[in-house]
Amino acid sequence: MFLNYLKNFFTQKTVKKNLSNVKHIDSPKAIETVGIIFDETYFYERQALVDQLVKNGIQENNISVLVFKDKIKKKETFDYPVFSHNDLSWKATFDKSEVKNFTAQKFDLLINYYDTEKAALLLATNQSKAAFKVGFASIDKKLNNLMINTNAENFQVFVEELFKYLKILNKI
Repeated sequence: MFLNYLKNFFTQKTVKKNLSNVKHIDSPKAIETVGIIFDETYFYERQALVDQLVKNGIQENNISVLVFKDKIKKKETFDYPVFSHNDLSWKATFDKSEVKNFTAQKFDLLINYYDTEKAALLLATNQSKAAFKVGFASIDKKLNNLMINTNAENFQVFVEELFKYLKILNKI
């Protein structure tokens, strides 16, 4: 327990240091590919959020999902990529190939659907090669290009606000 706390502390310190050097990529093209990082600790309606994105014009085959869980049981299986604190090394890197592949993908839009700062989530977002990052206002302001001030339980409000601002910014 104490070692996990230390690993989390050092990872957050590394991420905070890296956030001072963040350079946002300006992408003039319209959004086609979307990546979503979920924290399934508090939000369980992953598919409902994906359905809302599809209703607003994003093709479902262009949406990739990465889910964070605090604890993964040994015999638990998933039909989507899942990671936890255990997949994080002491050097603030991920050991799991699904996370490495997700962060290496060049998304037009990355939705950071978590409203509590956890080291693994912050690191995954920071390492992502996405051109435009959207998240909640409660997360570090340097991490996202657009911050929406709502809570994670109101995913309909989040999607409405997201698409309202994407239209204003000529991203869709």
